[in-house]
Amino acid sequence: MGDTLFRLSERLLAIEHIGLYLYIGWVVYLVLLGGWIILQKREPVATLSWLLGLALLPYLGFVIYHLFGPQKIERQRLRRRRSRLDDEALGHLPDGPNCAPEARELARMAQTVTGLAPSSAREVRLLVDGCAKYEALIADLAKARQHVHLEYYIYTPDESGRLIRDALVDCARRGVRVRVLLDAIGSAKASRAFFAPLLDVGGELIWFHPTRLWRFFLRPWLNLRTHRKIVVIDNRIAYTGGINITDEENERLRSDAYRDLHLRIEGDVVRTLQQVFVEDWIYACGERALISEIVRSMPEASPGTVSAQVLTSGPDSSWEAIHRIHVGLIHAARARVWLVTPYFVPGEAAMMALTSAALGGLDVRLLVPKDSDSRLVTLAARSYYDELMAAGVKIYEYGPRMLHTKALLIDETTAVIGSANFDHRSFRLNFEVSVLFQDHGIALRLSRLIEGEFANAPRVRQDRLRPLLHVRLPEALARLLSPLL
Repeated sequence: MGDTLFRLSERLLAIEHIGLYLYIGWVVYLVLLGGWIILQKREPVATLSWLLGLALLPYLGFVIYHLFGPQKIERQRLRRRRSRLDDEALGHLPDGPNCAPEARELARMAQTVTGLAPSSAREVRLLVDGCAKYEALIADLAKARQHVHLEYYIYTPDESGRLIRDALVDCARRGVRVRVLLDAIGSAKASRAFFAPLLDVGGELIWFHPTRLWRFFLRPWLNLRTHRKIVVIDNRIAYTGGINITDEENERLRSDAYRDLHLRIEGDVVRTLQQVFVEDWIYACGERALISEIVRSMPEASPGTVSAQVLTSGPDSSWEAIHRIHVGLIHAARARVWLVTPYFVPGEAAMMALTSAALGGLDVRLLVPKDSDSRLVTLAARSYYDELMAAGVKIYEYGPRMLHTKALLIDETTAVIGSANFDHRSFRLNFEVSVLFQDHGIALRLSRLIEGEFANAPRVRQDRLRPLLHVRLPEALARLLSPLL
């Protein structure tokens, strides 16, 4: 093999003016691909980063860009829009008349950028950690009568995964329609063989954005994943939040399991989460008959007392809805901004909002893991600490376990809980889902939960030791990559 490559290189070097040809090819490649990247009109820093990478890594840079570069879903976006369920059948509710002007404005903006109207819930439970979530889910699955829909980023074939799978098998044996939509990358360990018992009794399994590296002329969508965690049971009960299905989030099985938060919801907002799942299912497999089936089984609207609005975002929209709502809520805050996230890599708009709130005298707190499961992201996050603390933001690093909760608490009435991290990947690349609550009770419960986490999260000190080579330089280098994380 080595001799073959050596002889091939000798032949190439023997070609007259080979250096000139390679240089011209490099220039043409850089101009054409660089022009395409510039026309995407993304953030200048990210665009310049890709251009620099393409220039320094001729041809290899193209392969990297083809696999992981920014991608927009155009025809797929239209397909997803056409799969919207009928608004009248969903019975969307307008925002309440007693809401503050800022809340009504944000609700209208959220509806405009997502196409999902404000709704309500009758009951909302905050489930802390995987064990509580899995136990509640298995109990609800045992009562399912019509259908069960699951969409997850990570589903692993371990003990927790088997428990949920077996509960789904029992549902299918009772005649319940079971549909499972899993991300092809995040759930790569969960093969069809693992789900064979479910498939054998009539359950359905679809992969979201399966890899297609063998079709080199198509973008492989390796970077565009569904990060959503959704379960809908009989149009009555829904689960969503940050907890995947894996032993890594089951504290009963692992002492180092992730610290996380999930929602169990009843009420009209379940219809909207159902709509999100249906769109994703149709997008993944094209089964449009599901729309009429779900509409026929929709119960009559029954408004609850909790104002709730589903927020979605993904590469099929350029509005970055969840990012936009987060920034809007922070700007609208009057007393408090508490942000909990496992991955903190903010853009300029988010940094401006957080520092402006702190400079204005608001109680701004950031709760992040001491050590996340990504060393690069941890370093990038810490590179923002000095600027945040100089503005008055209080930063806490949760230490006992990996903190995986994604939540935003604003003042005494507003809470956002879901799957979206506070980083570029969640705001731009992943398909995400969160729920915005305008409710004193939900905000109070979330406030007490976060306050309890502070007991295990020492506050970061401004006078902490920060050696140049071991701390400041790695953080600065990681920050350079933040637009690409």
